[in-house]
Amino acid sequence: MNISTILDMAAEAFGDRIGVVSGDSRYTYAELRAAAVNAAAAIRASGAKYVALLDVNSPAAPVAIYAAAYANVPYVPLNYRLTAPEINELIERVAPAYLVTSADYAKLITPRADVQVVDRATFLSLPATSEEPTPADDPREVAVQLFTSGTTGKPKAAILRHENLSSYIFGTVEFAAADENDAIIVTVPPYHIAGISAVLSSTYACRRMVQLEGFDAKAWLAACREHGVSNAFLVPTMLQRVVDHLHDSGEPANLPALRALAYGGGKMPLTTIQKAMALLPEVDFTNAYGLTETSSTIAVLGPDDHRAAASSEDPAVRRRLGSVGKPGAVEIEIRSDEGQVLGPEEAGLVFVRGPQVSGEYLALGSQLDNDGWFPTKDRGYLDAEGYLFLDGRADDVIVRGGENISPGEIEDVLLGHPAVADVAVVAMPDEQWGEGVAAAIVLKPGSAAEVAELQELVKASLRSSRVPQRIVFKDALPYNELGKVLRRVIRQEFV
Repeated sequence: MNISTILDMAAEAFGDRIGVVSGDSRYTYAELRAAAVNAAAAIRASGAKYVALLDVNSPAAPVAIYAAAYANVPYVPLNYRLTAPEINELIERVAPAYLVTSADYAKLITPRADVQVVDRATFLSLPATSEEPTPADDPREVAVQLFTSGTTGKPKAAILRHENLSSYIFGTVEFAAADENDAIIVTVPPYHIAGISAVLSSTYACRRMVQLEGFDAKAWLAACREHGVSNAFLVPTMLQRVVDHLHDSGEPANLPALRALAYGGGKMPLTTIQKAMALLPEVDFTNAYGLTETSSTIAVLGPDDHRAAASSEDPAVRRRLGSVGKPGAVEIEIRSDEGQVLGPEEAGLVFVRGPQVSGEYLALGSQLDNDGWFPTKDRGYLDAEGYLFLDGRADDVIVRGGENISPGEIEDVLLGHPAVADVAVVAMPDEQWGEGVAAAIVLKPGSAAEVAELQELVKASLRSSRVPQRIVFKDALPYNELGKVLRRVIRQEFV
């Protein structure tokens, strides 16, 4: 099924319902569909093979997603935080293209004859067309192309087909499940899979989307209150900033409409989610684990799991607050480096299989094995009840004398120290063991801690092989815009 059907259904069932709020702009679902249909006609007339978006959150994002689907061309959101040369290199890879942008980013684009650059305001006010779209029926057509972060080379172009995205939405969201007053606040950028899934899932649920161009904890809280936000998604660093703001300001959360808050996109420190649950006891928290190549979420730790883990005295249940939950509409298995399927509590590489899993890159082809399994390149393990615990990316694992060491377990221990605000554990060169353990630590304002006491904390909680050989204190750790710590930058400190 073509993903444009999602908007067709919402517009037909609740055409008068507000679908998007962005600043002073309001779009009903009927108006959103009309804008997408008009844009699709312009895209077809341009002869473009791709629809690209280089901009922050605005109504242009959902319009472009659905317009591309109506016009039968892939939608390609670009990272506006890249440098001009990086942006233009990506544009070259999608030409001929119909590129929507705004004045802030148009100046970064090198003019090309095969790229039609359209200002956001123009795109949202295209002339009406009487031509009804005829989207392709082939579910194997490409719906979205997302460029990976490219931390180890040129960004790869991940391919998501209509069948992948439709499978995810129809398998996880109930149609028209939202009440008329429900609203979700969207802060993740449009070039991230979470931004795309927010548009698709909210449209299918017929839920109002409140867009923010960027994230600021105080502005986020104000927008939640102003618009009666009922649902939210935050990456861990965003939630940490909300918790810190409420703590430092002393103001009450005052979010009476907020019922559900999902988080994902990075490792959530145990202390952060515990503080958030204490500050917002009536809110249902959900940990959503997913990847671009899997059309978003593949495992979920739901609200009941959060409360059960937080209140349990059973260590096996309590530790689940640090898991990403159980698989959704997919299968997950853990394999050794040699490919052997592992049992409960055995750590290895995480593999996933299911209809929503694309596992495909342009020019590189499918990365699925013969049985349809995709290697996520994350390491982790399943407990006896099927809860998935992640140890981090395979490349982040520290191999000390042939022993695999997860940075996450050491970070959790260090974050338990009352003076530690943030920490990242990485590998460092070691002549005897090959790799050793190093840690970069940010202390809380006005707090102090000695290297020796932090090392002793780890030794007492884990074992001597996990003790950081070197610890450096930093004012802040480097993060990308989605809240993922840049370990490659930290590793350079210890070379």
